Amino acid sequence: MFPDGQSGKGMVKVMIFDTHAHYMDEAFAQDRDELLASMKDAGVGTIVEVGASISSTKDAVALSRQYDFVYGAVGVHPEDVEHMTPETVEWLKELTKEPKIVAVGEIGLDYYYEDPTRQVQKEWFIRQLEAAKEMKMPVIIHSRDAAQDTLEIMEEHCDWSQGGVIHCFSYSVEMARIYLKKGFYLGIGGVVTFKNGRKLVEVVKEAPLEQLVLETDSPYLTPVPNRGKRNDSRQLTHVVDAIAQIKGISREEVIRVTEQNARRMYRIRG
Repeated sequence: MFPDGQSGKGMVKVMIFDTHAHYMDEAFAQDRDELLASMKDAGVGTIVEVGASISSTKDAVALSRQYDFVYGAVGVHPEDVEHMTPETVEWLKELTKEPKIVAVGEIGLDYYYEDPTRQVQKEWFIRQLEAAKEMKMPVIIHSRDAAQDTLEIMEEHCDWSQGGVIHCFSYSVEMARIYLKKGFYLGIGGVVTFKNGRKLVEVVKEAPLEQLVLETDSPYLTPVPNRGKRNDSRQLTHVVDAIAQIKGISREEVIRVTEQNARRMYRIRG
């Protein structure tokens, strides 16, 4: 192990890549700029700000323009799709032409709540998948309590060749195998440190490191030992430690490979 997270020939510093965050959330209203300014010193090299509504998609674009190490994703989360129109989809497609917009997302299905209806969620999930296909963009998939419907819709409407990630992966090893075989990545965050996260531990154990990416979902899903507090990208060190322990490898290797994975997935050079 080398000091300050450095390793390898030329002592190149390995930096954490947070593939999924929501820094424009009001939880960061008081200290957003100060917090983001501290990231590189904390070992975080790149962050993707992910849209989850029309307004937060606008925010993601703005934040990606403001910070050189922040990229953006544009899309509408299933809980907010009732506000979408065909014009919204065209607008999202235009936003993907921005140089620092790297994916369409987060999009998908969430059956935890009954509103919007499942049919409405499915309709706009399909439309956003089709938009991503047309624009040749990877996708960030949100799927909660909707494993089978998510997969069935993706089988019909997803361009698997463009790639993407199942955000906050929460399903079985068997379901993970399907997405891994399709070439998708699995988003791993704080849940892997939870006592009730044994299912995810099994997924991480089986999945190739080359198909895992780190994510916070900030300000949510803070890892142990800070569970219950506001999450941010600096907390990914705890997720790195958990993956390293599960895989029996060094934390530097986890950071290095997951960063490479994220850059490959989002087509970011560097």
